[in-house]
Amino acid sequence: MAHNVTLIPGDGIGPEVASAAKRVVDASGAGINWHIVEAGESQMAEFGTPLPQRVLDSVRADGVALKGPITTPVGAGFRSVNVALRKEFDLYANVRPTRTFEGVPGRYENVNLVVVRENTEDLYAGIEHMIGSDAAESIKLITRSGSERIARYAFDYALKNGRKKVTCVHKANIMKCTDGLFLEVCRGVAAEYPQIEFEDKIVDACCMQLVQHPETFDVLVLPNLYGDIVSDLCAGLVGGLGLAPSANIGRQAAIFEAVHGSAPKHAGRNDANPTALILSAVMMLRHLGENTAADRIERAVLELLAGGRLVTYDLGGELGTSEFADAVIDKMNA
Repeated sequence: MAHNVTLIPGDGIGPEVASAAKRVVDASGAGINWHIVEAGESQMAEFGTPLPQRVLDSVRADGVALKGPITTPVGAGFRSVNVALRKEFDLYANVRPTRTFEGVPGRYENVNLVVVRENTEDLYAGIEHMIGSDAAESIKLITRSGSERIARYAFDYALKNGRKKVTCVHKANIMKCTDGLFLEVCRGVAAEYPQIEFEDKIVDACCMQLVQHPETFDVLVLPNLYGDIVSDLCAGLVGGLGLAPSANIGRQAAIFEAVHGSAPKHAGRNDANPTALILSAVMMLRHLGENTAADRIERAVLELLAGGRLVTYDLGGELGTSEFADAVIDKMNA
């Protein structure tokens, strides 16, 4: 059965990495009907917004989207396309796996963890205002219901994927109401999953321990802001954002995207690494139940990375964006 999927190429390097990911998915044997819609800076002149209504309509109709990176215009009054999409479809769980890759130089050999980030609350809710002309205030919103559903998602993810431990990351020693509530709820949910080890760590100590001993972590569940920061730290442990996929999951829709940005200075140069978006497409295929196609792509990518030769410039190879997609397809068909 074919699946309807919205493809949002994005801008900057987005169209190039999105094209690479699309070609790889098409070659994998998964049946995908792509609905391509444009969002980002290029849409401002015609629509007055980087997120036209037709994008929302397409994602709502299909329920699944693969999205390239998007530049949010500076000073145009639109906070973030990513935040807007997450709020529009209540994509409350941001899932960012981090693993070491054979063939990719790094300081560690055995990192394999998953950041589960609450995606709709916290300071990223954007409840802020000026107080006169010399002060600004931002409200940190943490709710019991929002905390419970992300905690439960983290434990369910651990069970489904054979993970052994969940770490709640917080700053409840200082923010006793907001982070205190998040920690309280995580502890309550943990009691319902006795087969999963549970621990909690203060966010600053957690960052230090991630750098010292990342192999001791498995699944981390965090409020929005900490999750954004810590997941980038984790990407830095294993080779950078060019290898970092992610999923934004809600009850009615799911959007898959690379963690990295649009890098407009590299647009049109065919030198961006599409691995992160290709691995995001692997997550998307597994979400759709297309596990055979997902496994074919993942194996091909891992073999290329391990080989260390047929990779992009940032990893020491000589392939461009499009050529790396060709190499993945050739490896799948070998």
